[in-house]
Amino acid sequence: MLRKTILAAAIGVTIVAAHAGAETPGVTSAEVKVGATFPFSGPASPLSNTGKGLMAYVNSINDRGGINGRKINLITYDDAYSPPKTVEQTRKLIESDEVAFLFGPLGTPGIAATIKYVNAKKVPHLFVVSGVTKFTNFAEFPMTTTGLPSYDTEGRIYAKYVTKTRPDAKIAILYQNDDLGKDFVNAFKGSLKDEFDKKVVVSSYEVSEPTIDSHVVALKSSGAEAFLVAGTPKFAAQAIKKADEIGWKPLFLINFISSSVSSTIIPAGPEKAVGIVAATITKDPNDKKWDDDPGIKWYREYFAKYLPGADIGDNNYVFGTQQGQILEQVLKQCGDDLSRENVVKQSRAIHGLSLPTLIPGVTINTGPGSSMAYTQLQLQRWSGSTWVQFGEVLSADEK
Repeated sequence: MLRKTILAAAIGVTIVAAHAGAETPGVTSAEVKVGATFPFSGPASPLSNTGKGLMAYVNSINDRGGINGRKINLITYDDAYSPPKTVEQTRKLIESDEVAFLFGPLGTPGIAATIKYVNAKKVPHLFVVSGVTKFTNFAEFPMTTTGLPSYDTEGRIYAKYVTKTRPDAKIAILYQNDDLGKDFVNAFKGSLKDEFDKKVVVSSYEVSEPTIDSHVVALKSSGAEAFLVAGTPKFAAQAIKKADEIGWKPLFLINFISSSVSSTIIPAGPEKAVGIVAATITKDPNDKKWDDDPGIKWYREYFAKYLPGADIGDNNYVFGTQQGQILEQVLKQCGDDLSRENVVKQSRAIHGLSLPTLIPGVTINTGPGSSMAYTQLQLQRWSGSTWVQFGEVLSADEK
């Protein structure tokens, strides 16, 4: 009898130990540890306000008691938009901090440098802030979901708009020399097909370049009547200023991540940006047309409490807040099962999620066939004081 009791106890210990070993790193009964990298310094530092927006919303979640009884311990590191630093900090998050998963790391170069490592480690890599098309290939990257509309979708929408508005125009594209910029060029190639070589002139820049003025001058001299800048806010602002300085007035487009009023338009000069077109998914909290909008009313109250002193006109804070709301949704759907397998499963099972600061008609839908949070965009034009949306909400299917 004693032998049976000892044996049963030993089996019990083995079961408990096995269960403990199977538990997700970074998850306790009191908290879930989540990690991310952002360019808090370096050439893309304005984009790091997305990270600050995420951090603020996580604070608001924790103030409400967390989710399913767990607080979120969000650990963020600065990678300075430098891929070697992203690799170093991502390894630290996974191997030293032992986060349960990564959520919303920002920056195409850094994500490109770490995505294979993170997937090999089988760590959920959720709603990364890049629209690079290859990151949406969940057959290759089964742990990754994306938090930006794909650059391919955005680029095709721009190509369609330019060819409809200026059918005979020569098109100039100034693009960041990485996957971000190249995706936009490839989108135009896919849209224009055989016409691309005849109609489009391209110039690439490195993020290490202090200025892109010479690129803008060269593209103007090509005779182009339409101009797309596919890059980050610092360089979009420079292009707007230089085009104005040299008297170039093309049909001017900038990409969504460079459309923040605070990060791009104000540094360039609001009067110099009049007529510029960009795609969007978010409302502008400074735009008076949203004054009575319940979602923007909520955002202004939340912003005053959790981001006091910050610039409410910076769209990066809006986007970061939305990232926090997606994180909240995923954790709610997970319930008490925070296994990495279930976290990924729930990130691909979001249906019709409408957030307070999204443009009406834009919703978040993921599924087994799509790892992208957003597949819809609306075009908007800068009036000199505000963005004015026009046309209908366009979907990824409308190529």
